[in-house]
Amino acid sequence: MKVTLQRWISTPLLAALVAMAAGPVDAAEVKVMVANALKEPFLALAAAFEKESGHKVTPIWGGTEGLARKVGDGEVADVLIIAAPNIEKLVREGKLAAGSRADFAKSGVGIAVRAGLPKPDVSSVEAVRKAVLDARSIAYSSGPSGRYLEELFGKMGITGEIKGKVKQPPSGTQIAELLARGDADLGFQQISELLHASGIAYVGPLPPEIQSITVYSAALLAAAPQPDAARALVKFLTAPAAGPILMKVGLEPG
Repeated sequence: MKVTLQRWISTPLLAALVAMAAGPVDAAEVKVMVANALKEPFLALAAAFEKESGHKVTPIWGGTEGLARKVGDGEVADVLIIAAPNIEKLVREGKLAAGSRADFAKSGVGIAVRAGLPKPDVSSVEAVRKAVLDARSIAYSSGPSGRYLEELFGKMGITGEIKGKVKQPPSGTQIAELLARGDADLGFQQISELLHASGIAYVGPLPPEIQSITVYSAALLAAAPQPDAARALVKFLTAPAAGPILMKVGLEPG
């Protein structure tokens, strides 16, 4: 996904956020582990935070499952932003600071095809079922949306029929990239990861009756090296003025 920061930073929305940030006492580097689904709005918001606060934000990208494993294994960072159930699990395990969770954004599951292919009808549950059965190859993530789709296809009774054409890459892999290079024809992932990706055609969201919403939350690591700057960043990211920026990429405020 190509991100043009200038397009975001120049907006009045970001100007409002910048005005809200407090100036720093001491500049710090804030290391943030962030789910790929949040990449575009996070970069824009982080740039605005850096401009006003003087802190430096260093993102570490990945899928929810992969980043959760890194934190569980003791990787050092200040903030983790991934799916809420994984955040809660890590809080219980003492890896994240109790009481530091702040919901950042919500995302539904979207559908896309490789550029140049006809867009299937996905307006109903039966239409989605037909599109999946008709596709020559299907790709979905190993993260929250992928787990949900496995359950969904099981409920549709088509798991056995599609088993030979499903591709499920490791956590953090962009399904849009698989589609763009021809490794799959039909793909499912968080809407924000598909909406503006190149080499694909975004078809639309899952119908409301079978849609699954993932809540992405931020929390401080229990051993965060820069806790004060980390808290300031989380407050900035979850301010009401961030909402319109999230919605530009198909996300909803947390």
